[in-house]
Amino acid sequence: MQIDKLRGEELDQLFDAILTLKNREECYRFFDDIATMNEIQALAQRLMVAKMLDDGQTYHAIVEESHASTTTISRVKRCLTYGNDGYKMVLDRLNDEEGEQ
Repeated sequence: MQIDKLRGEELDQLFDAILTLKNREECYRFFDDIATMNEIQALAQRLMVAKMLDDGQTYHAIVEESHASTTTISRVKRCLTYGNDGYKMVLDRLNDEEGEQ
């Protein structure tokens, strides 16, 4: 995993902090303090691209709807194909939650 290069006490503390968040409003508050608007938008955009790729949408449709660059789309696609299944895990859980509602 690429993130293994960053593994350590500081990153553990960040992830532990995120795991303490109880709801969406707490996430808004925490991420507003810890990240820039551009950083938050980039993360949200990548998740959107992953969902659209997982749904089988074309690069053209993804560019049109998400305004992501083809480079970003390619990177996300590479993670979906060759990554650690992090996107897949989250997308599956989100789909499960949508099915329960």
